[in-house]
Amino acid sequence: MAEIKTVGVIGAGQMGAGIAHVCAVAGYEVRLHDVAPERIGTGIALVQKNLSRQVAKGAMSEADVAAAIGRITPAPDLAFLGAADLVIEAAVENEEIKKSIFRNLAPHVGPDTILASNTSSISITRLASTTAHPERFIGLHFMNPAPIMKLVEIIRGIATDVPTYEAAVNFTRSLGKTTANAEDFPAFIVNRVLVPMINEAIYTLYEGVGTVDAIDTAMRLGANHPMGPLELGDFIGLDTVLAIMNMLHEGLADSKYRPCPLLVKYVEAGWLGRKVGRGFYDYRGEHPVPTR
Repeated sequence: MAEIKTVGVIGAGQMGAGIAHVCAVAGYEVRLHDVAPERIGTGIALVQKNLSRQVAKGAMSEADVAAAIGRITPAPDLAFLGAADLVIEAAVENEEIKKSIFRNLAPHVGPDTILASNTSSISITRLASTTAHPERFIGLHFMNPAPIMKLVEIIRGIATDVPTYEAAVNFTRSLGKTTANAEDFPAFIVNRVLVPMINEAIYTLYEGVGTVDAIDTAMRLGANHPMGPLELGDFIGLDTVLAIMNMLHEGLADSKYRPCPLLVKYVEAGWLGRKVGRGFYDYRGEHPVPTR
C-alpha cells in the first residue's frame, strides 16, 4: 500500500477543521473541502486561531504555525481530492448525507485511495457498501476537539482488509494519537457508553429529580467528571446526541436507548447547544445560564 502523504478532509466544521489541524501539524499535505465553499476559509481561520494559542503557550513557534497552515489547501470541488492518499469524511452525522458524499467522491479517487468516515455512530459496513472498494474503507472516529483529545476509535467494516487497517493505525499513531479498536456496532465504544449517560441526565432533569445546575454539579463533584453531562451535551450538540440515541435505539432495539422526550423537544426548538448559543444553558450572556 502506498505511503500516506496527502490527506483529503470533507467537512470544514469544527471536527473537519480539527482533523485538518492535526494532520497539517503532523506534516501531511491537507486538502480541505466543504459543500459550502465559504466554510473552507472559516475552517482554515479556526485552525489558525487554535495554532496561535499554541504559540502563546510556547508549544509552537510562529514558523511552525506558518508551515502547518501552508500545508492546508482549499478544495472547492471534490475533484481536488483525487490525488489524496487518504480521504476522511467529517460531515454532519446523517447516514444519507454521508453515503451521498462517498457516491459523489467515487469518480475522483483511484482504487488505492483509502476512504474513512469520522462517524460517531453509523455502521462502517453500510457506508462502505456505497463505494466501489469497501476493502479500502474504515472508520476513524476522532474525539472532539480533535487537536486536544488523544483517542481515535478505529472501526473496521466487514469488508475492510488488513492493509487498510494497518495503514489507518500507522497514520493515526503518526498524529500522536492513541488508537482503540471498536467493532462495527451502533455508536462503537465511546458513544455507546457516553451518550446514554447524557440521555439519562436529561431524563433526570425531565422527571424533576434535579435542576440543570444540580445535575451537572453532582456529576462533576460526585463522580469527578470534568464537565457535567448536560454541559457536555451542549458541547457535543444536542442534535448529534439525539442522532446517536436514535441510532442506538433503532440498531439495538432496546428501550433503554429511547431518546428522552425533553431532548427531542430541545432539538425541535433549535436549542442545539453551544454552537447556536442556547441548549440546556444559554450562552448568549457573559456567563452560561441554565435554561431550566
